[in-house]
Amino acid sequence: MSRRSVTRLGLVVSLIFTAAFVPTGMLARQSGPACATVRAKVFMPNPVASSGNPSLHDNRDRDSLALNSQRVTVELARLDDSGFLRGRWATVVSSTGDPAFETDCTYFYTRHDDRFEQVMAYYWVTRSQLYLHSLGFDGSHFPTINADQQRVRINQWGQDNSFATTHPRDEMRFGKKGVDDAEDADVILHELGHQIHYSQSDTFFSSAEADAISEGFGDYWAFTVSKAVAGPQFDEACIAKWDATSYDTPDGGICLRRLDEDLMYPKDLDGEPHADGQIWSHALRNLHGAIGQTHADTAILLAQFDWTGSDMPDLAERIVDAVRDLYGAGQAAAAQTAFAERGIL
Repeated sequence: MSRRSVTRLGLVVSLIFTAAFVPTGMLARQSGPACATVRAKVFMPNPVASSGNPSLHDNRDRDSLALNSQRVTVELARLDDSGFLRGRWATVVSSTGDPAFETDCTYFYTRHDDRFEQVMAYYWVTRSQLYLHSLGFDGSHFPTINADQQRVRINQWGQDNSFATTHPRDEMRFGKKGVDDAEDADVILHELGHQIHYSQSDTFFSSAEADAISEGFGDYWAFTVSKAVAGPQFDEACIAKWDATSYDTPDGGICLRRLDEDLMYPKDLDGEPHADGQIWSHALRNLHGAIGQTHADTAILLAQFDWTGSDMPDLAERIVDAVRDLYGAGQAAAAQTAFAERGIL
């Protein structure tokens, strides 16, 4: 197919931000010496990914030695001094159980306790924002993205589903049934992908393909942030491996969706955003492999600012243009190939 004619982004970037993933001091709590370090236990990013064991089961939210052993101790960043999970970029605003509240700077819970999910949501929302900052989206190098305080509701959505919304306020709601959604960081990060799009363009969701792009980007965001924080994991192209263990999938798999489905643009579009989004997520993973994680993620994010929500070739051209402006013609050619492999360019 012929390539679309699009307007160049015209990016003029004189500095490529190469700060470490977590800048010095960013993990310090802002409440004084007593809470200089705040510790918590979380899944990294979920127990199937970290253990490599797809036979783990939810068992109606019961604890088990196998699941408890997959928790890791982490530091919680940017909390205020309230003792609740309220911070610079995330706040847990309600829950079905007691709100997490600690005075000893230690949030250690097991998964049968809803407070574990509260900690998961706070930790991973904050790590997503720290990752954006590590790429330069901190307001001094590039504009900030979704940098307000993200409201998180745990188990308030009484379905096996989660969603992001900006009405009446910026918020994510995580559902229950099966595996509670906020136990799987891939689900949290996927919903943050939608919030990123809401924050970058008022007109992003202007077409059916834009909806598919956002679903695909959400899956890709789960993959790339999980990789940045947790490192390599079991079957990295499989998204939400823990959440999906509660589903009876036709092929016996454990993936909510995959980033390597053999789907092509435009012939495999079927109008269902989650299915069509796998074309886009596969192309973004191609880009990730072709030019590296930092370059790919920076260019993708820059291209999404003020996008008007048309179709996949349009946004792909903007991403290739961003790669060219940032990293030169050689990497732009590799980016072109990454999208062409899925038929998008």
